[in-house]
Amino acid sequence: MDGNKFILDEAKLPKAWYNIIADFPVPLPPVLHPATLQPVGPDDLAPLFPMALICQEVSTERYIPIPEEVRAVYRLWRPTPLVRARRLEQDLDTPAHIYYKNESVSPPGSHKPNTAVAQAYYNKAEGVRRITTETGAGQWGSALAMACNFFGIECKVYMVKISYQQKPYRRSLMQLWGASVTPSPSPETAAGRKILAQNPDSLGSLGIAISEAVEVAATNTDTKYSLGSVLNHVLLHQTVIGEEALLQMEMVGEEPDVVIGCVGGGSNFAGLAFPFLRGVLCEGAKTRFVAVEPKACPSITKGVYAYDFGDTAETTPLLKMHTLGHSFVPAGIHAGGLRYHGMAPLVSALAQAGYIEAVAYHQNAVFQAAVQFARSEGIVPAPETAHAVRAAIDEALRCKESGEAKVILFNFSGHGHFDLAAYDAYLSGALQDYEYPESEVAKALAGLPRAG
Repeated sequence: MDGNKFILDEAKLPKAWYNIIADFPVPLPPVLHPATLQPVGPDDLAPLFPMALICQEVSTERYIPIPEEVRAVYRLWRPTPLVRARRLEQDLDTPAHIYYKNESVSPPGSHKPNTAVAQAYYNKAEGVRRITTETGAGQWGSALAMACNFFGIECKVYMVKISYQQKPYRRSLMQLWGASVTPSPSPETAAGRKILAQNPDSLGSLGIAISEAVEVAATNTDTKYSLGSVLNHVLLHQTVIGEEALLQMEMVGEEPDVVIGCVGGGSNFAGLAFPFLRGVLCEGAKTRFVAVEPKACPSITKGVYAYDFGDTAETTPLLKMHTLGHSFVPAGIHAGGLRYHGMAPLVSALAQAGYIEAVAYHQNAVFQAAVQFARSEGIVPAPETAHAVRAAIDEALRCKESGEAKVILFNFSGHGHFDLAAYDAYLSGALQDYEYPESEVAKALAGLPRAG
């Protein structure tokens, strides 16, 4: 086909999500109750999630049908474009073919609505009046605000304080769609008050914001909690990305040698990678998978694989995952969506088993790649997305050195239109790199629960 964009016809919009658990190569450690340390059951999760999502969380079915009500909303922006980055290839003078799946075309500007719409739909179907959640950079909060607006559900968002300050227009977007937004830690919850008593100037973290959102959901019978990453059902909903990309790559007659995505909790990486991993697990494909994280919060590259809480206040079930410790508060990097202490259990298990590689970058190197991409391809990446751009450029430069014409595919998970203050800091030379704080992580890891 001619041109840069290869877009599926609307009729090719996937009708099912892919559940990688059906093909998982290693046994999955169970989720444990925080008090009893026994495997959790549906009744343990029912105060937080609707039963349909609990069933998806533990399902072993290979494909889960996408409800038509969800597909109807998806059609506002899906299928998303698969783009060959020809101008970037020319700029790098590389023999590699670079493709990106452009998830920034959704109304909130990221991949997050793929699960937000599904979660809002299932909550509405079970009569839930209000949903609470956390958000870092604001992409998840804005996606859930939009989805709740579509399905007539109240939305309460606890936004990490440093991001609340750095990204005011994300807050405005959430409020435009009807959500209530509070900077976290806040005096509204016991978890927030405890953190503020310890450190009144706390910048907040996703772990703290999760604690606040979970507390509100657990103490109000008309309220459920919604998570934008990490859990199995969230990663499941994101596989609509990879299912589309598989068909689009077939249309152009190429197969990726390497699939790349940034990782904070793991959802956008998994959404693109898992359908391609099916080829590795079931058909013997040789595709490489690279997860990219910030050096300031390197949960896979520097964390330990252990049971840990998903939040700071120790209220969530225990997940076996790569973690830096649930009390660790990362530095205030601009990639707020990657400032999470843990990694999705599914991604962690695959990384532990050797199916996924991980790399970490400082934010100045990441922003350098983002500027190069914007000047060649014209689209400004979100700071989170720019981590994947950095890794893709480095792969392409290695191809230039070796002469190999590899096919590189990465997930362009969101645009950076609300992140221009971060670009201002980079262009003025004021952007600071934060080294991995070994002493702080060691302190956090010392508080890991004695489980598993």
